[in-house]
Amino acid sequence: MSTATFASTPGYGQTLFDLLHYRQAVRVGDRVDISGQGGWNDDITFPESLEEEIVQAFENVERTLATVGATWADVIAVDSFHIPAVEDTIGDAHNRVMVEQFRKRMGERAPIWTQIGVAALGAPGMRVEIRVTALVNQQD
Repeated sequence: MSTATFASTPGYGQTLFDLLHYRQAVRVGDRVDISGQGGWNDDITFPESLEEEIVQAFENVERTLATVGATWADVIAVDSFHIPAVEDTIGDAHNRVMVEQFRKRMGERAPIWTQIGVAALGAPGMRVEIRVTALVNQQD
């Protein structure tokens, strides 16, 4: 029987646990799920640039995956939440950077991806949040 192993990302993870009582990642067997990662630094502040925020969110996903022995190479599914940049669509300002980061971090592998436009996210000034599921030790 598999047991759940929960982890908090070093740095901001303990802060978020203390403030909001949740963990950043859980691993059950070879399956990993992480909570949504924003483009924050360890002080939970955000860059002014949307592009920098998205890149930092990808970095935070990587940091969080590492807490339970996974990497971007193990990611099979991505849900991303966005404050739309333009009316009626999430917009190229988000999409361009998301796709660049997928290609940089995953190479030719491509996850399934659901993109969701939202009115607000969990912190003031936050414009993107990325949640992933990974399968460690998978075979392509």
